[in-house]
Amino acid sequence: MSNTISQRLADLREVMRREHLAAFIFPSTDPHQGEYIPDHWKGREFISGFNGSAGTAVVTLHSAALWTDSRYFIAAEEQLKGTEFQLMKLKIEGTPTIAQWISSQCSMFNIQSTEVGVDGWCSSVNAVKELATELRREGGLTLRTNLDPLQLIWRDRPAIPLNPVEVFPMKYAGESAHDKIARIRQALRERHADGMLMSALDDIAWTLNLRGTDVHCNPVFVAYLLISTKDVTLYINKVKLTPEVTGYLEAEGVRVDDYERVAQGLKDYFEYNILLDPDEVNYTLYKAVDREKVEEESPVKRMKTVKNATEIAGFRSAMLKDGIAMVKFLKWLDETYEAHRARQTDKPYETEISIDRKLTALRAEQPLYRDISFDTIAGYGHHAAIVHYEATPETDIPLEPHGLLLLDSGAQYLDGTTDITRTIALGPLTEEEKRIYTLVLKGHIQIELCKFPSGSSGTQIDILARKDMWREGLNYLHGTGHGVGTYLNVHEGPHQFRMEWKPAPLVAGMTITDEPGIYLPGRCGARTENTLLIVPYKETEFGKFLQFEPLTLCPIDKRPIVTEMLLKEEADWLNAYHQTVYERLAPHLDEGERQWLRQATAPIAEA
Repeated sequence: MSNTISQRLADLREVMRREHLAAFIFPSTDPHQGEYIPDHWKGREFISGFNGSAGTAVVTLHSAALWTDSRYFIAAEEQLKGTEFQLMKLKIEGTPTIAQWISSQCSMFNIQSTEVGVDGWCSSVNAVKELATELRREGGLTLRTNLDPLQLIWRDRPAIPLNPVEVFPMKYAGESAHDKIARIRQALRERHADGMLMSALDDIAWTLNLRGTDVHCNPVFVAYLLISTKDVTLYINKVKLTPEVTGYLEAEGVRVDDYERVAQGLKDYFEYNILLDPDEVNYTLYKAVDREKVEEESPVKRMKTVKNATEIAGFRSAMLKDGIAMVKFLKWLDETYEAHRARQTDKPYETEISIDRKLTALRAEQPLYRDISFDTIAGYGHHAAIVHYEATPETDIPLEPHGLLLLDSGAQYLDGTTDITRTIALGPLTEEEKRIYTLVLKGHIQIELCKFPSGSSGTQIDILARKDMWREGLNYLHGTGHGVGTYLNVHEGPHQFRMEWKPAPLVAGMTITDEPGIYLPGRCGARTENTLLIVPYKETEFGKFLQFEPLTLCPIDKRPIVTEMLLKEEADWLNAYHQTVYERLAPHLDEGERQWLRQATAPIAEA
């Protein structure tokens, strides 16, 4: 791979010299600012070899660097070996910003050019404005946005997907596209906007009650949606539309135009002004608009996070199916490793990849299963310390009958999306493994127990997951929770639990995950995750209060728990949760599975 990366960098630098560029920046995004993107736009991975979902690669005429967050530090170090790329660890003291690093490289190598390039199609309005400002401040550099060098150097570049779109039935959506568009127009009027360009693929899919397969694990399709006071236009490659979908869109009053004509559509836009979300719309399309721009967050982001009654029922159904599959899997894994520990079998140990295949197969047996919701993270032993570890044939290791297995996985069912993490004891554990597992569980339960005023921010609640860890001098740098879509993206915002300030309010009807973790590099890691629904708690003279209801139905491994570390309220919560898990799942299991689940959910002694 390093030889390939070297050649790609050489080809890129030839283009840069011809265009008089000091540096070129490759973000992780596509023209729709997606977290997970079609292969066509994976330019950062192409140029650097790093395939994590978050990161930015920067190449100058003499050097290269990649910025990513703590989820990928270990993986990035491995993937960048043998290349020119230097790893820059975000949020770590001493790490320069992209602009600071480019400026220092220009000075170090006496680079005369003052222009830095980034593809305006794949960079949001805010990202370009912020980067341009910092480049000017740090080194007197200017930003150019009208060049995509990948068109010149990526010879076997994958095409933009042409997969067919399908209608998402009303019995799962719970609200028609016509009614959603009416609500969007009302929200636009409240913002004094005549229309808006919708760019986020999950927002478009939600609005139109359509789904697709253009993005791995995310049931979305590549398109834009332009809404005005009278018209709605979907910009999409028309080969993706079946006769059924075409007829459906006509009935919903949605016009169709070619995907490549969206810039022309913005030039032809006739209203007085238009709302453009500066974090969602790319800079090239922003520049194509010659009307007054209302630069505000898209109202659709928050609309789709609050689930209607039909969507909530769908989540419950999906979680039930997922819980059945998880119990079948955990019973199989338990019995497999019990036999290994008792030396009653000479079968080879399972591996990280083989258990992923087993779990996926069990999920696929469930009604309405469509796909996994993200690539499974199955990390055994020291691999569990890699936050977003994904086993490959080169890294796959056998699971031995001792230590911890961290298993983070999820599925796409037609009625809902799931996301669950369980850390599982495969046999004897060290005291260190037990202690970090219990600290993580305490943090998880404290979030679940929280009662809070409606409209609170997830940042205000995040501390509950970390407070016991902090007393031990431990922490994790990823977020504690994120929203989950309705048969949509497994990551949905803007609300979340996170140390950094995120002002998005938490309101009843939202889904959000609860997933604290501790990771000890080279040794072990633990994470416990449920998907939660925000529901009413009580109303007092101080207003409405909310609480969390766990949607996930799956036992939490009791074997690693240091019981004396749990507060009574934490032990009580775990026992009550396990009782619910048993009552909900048992009727759908055979006798052997029920017996296993009865033991897995038996109460623990109070602390």
